[in-house]
Parts: sequence; C-alpha cells; structure tokens
Amino acid sequence: MLKAHFKKELPTFELEVDISLRNGILALVGPSGAGKTTVLQCLAGLQTPSWGEINIHDKAVFASEHSVDIPIRNRRIGYVFQDYALFPHMTVEKNVMYGKPQKGSIPNKALSFPNVLEMLKIEHLRNRYPNQISGGEKQRVALARALMTEPELLLLDEPLSALDQDTRSVLQQELLKLQAEWQIPFILVTHDIKEAEMLGDQIIRLEHGKQQEIRKRNKAHP
Repeated sequence: MLKAHFKKELPTFELEVDISLRNGILALVGPSGAGKTTVLQCLAGLQTPSWGEINIHDKAVFASEHSVDIPIRNRRIGYVFQDYALFPHMTVEKNVMYGKPQKGSIPNKALSFPNVLEMLKIEHLRNRYPNQISGGEKQRVALARALMTEPELLLLDEPLSALDQDTRSVLQQELLKLQAEWQIPFILVTHDIKEAEMLGDQIIRLEHGKQQEIRKRNKAHP
C-alpha cells in the first residue's frame, strides 16, 4: 500500500502529486520534464520533497510536519533505472546479489538468488558481464537486482524504452505476471500511452508538475 501527497519545488514549476495505490501498477505518463522521474526519486528517497507525506505499508518514510525522512537504504524500495545502472565490472550474479539486504527480510516475500534467476529466465547469464548481454537481458538483470532488495514498492523509470518492439512486448507481459505474483505496488514511468493503457491499473498524467488526469480501472492480470 502506497499513499503519498507531497510537493517539490523545481526550477521552473512546483510538482504536486497525490497517489494512493494498494496493489497493481500505476503508470505515470506525460511529456519530458513534467516531473515523472522526480516523483520516483522522491518516493525512493533520492530527492527530498519540499512538503508532504509518503507512507508505504502504513509506515511514514517521509513526513515534513514531523521531520521524518527515512534514508533510501531503509525504505525497502526496488528501483529499475532507465539505463539499468548495472555495474560493468561485475558479473550478472554479482549485480543481482548487490541488491540483497545484509540482514532481515519481509515474511513470505524473500526470494533466493536461484529463484529470481529462474523467474526471470536469466540463469544461463550468471557469469556474464553487462557488455556481453542484450538490452532485454539487462532489463531482466536490473529487475532481478531490484527484487533481491525484498521491496515493498517497485519503481520503474522507462525500463522498456530502449528495447525493440518484440522484446518490449515480451517484457510487458513479464511485468504483468511479475506484479501478479509479487503482489506489491509497481509505479511505471513511460512516454508510451499505449503501454500505460496496457499495463496500468491506474494512469496518472503529469504536465508541469500537476496531475491533469487520473484513470482507474479493474483489470485482470495474467
């Protein structure tokens, strides 16, 4: 469960969002520079909102009125960056294991390294390096690393934008299946409205930092 209402002062406008997501996928759409990535970074703790509150599973990770600002390492958030942000000097196995917490886990949510590789069909890549695998494979490795953080919320910043259409279509289906299995909120940033309509249980459009449109619908996942 995610509930977030916050503002963030940016150089040319003020970003304000009001999000409530119990489960499923929320798609954020809008033009470049609208504030979509800033939303993800504020949720993750990479940026600090100017005002507001962010609650994940009924726990405040940010609350301006109470001076609460939980560090990113303690927020249990998986983050898949647009360029995947894999470490080039590490094998796939080491990249994936880099996300695993040193101690502690969420009951019934912890996945073992072999489970994650099998789920995402990348077992055969474990000893390869990022420059030896394709864009679609890098996306799966980045997802695997995010899942190994045992997240309560998964953030995806245009993770499919650099892929060819066939690979993109396959991975869209995998994201739907993964969310249905993992049963945590996903927030997906995309420029592609068709992708948002296909994946999103909720769709929010941002323009100049304002929510212009919210659509909610009941959609059966695979």
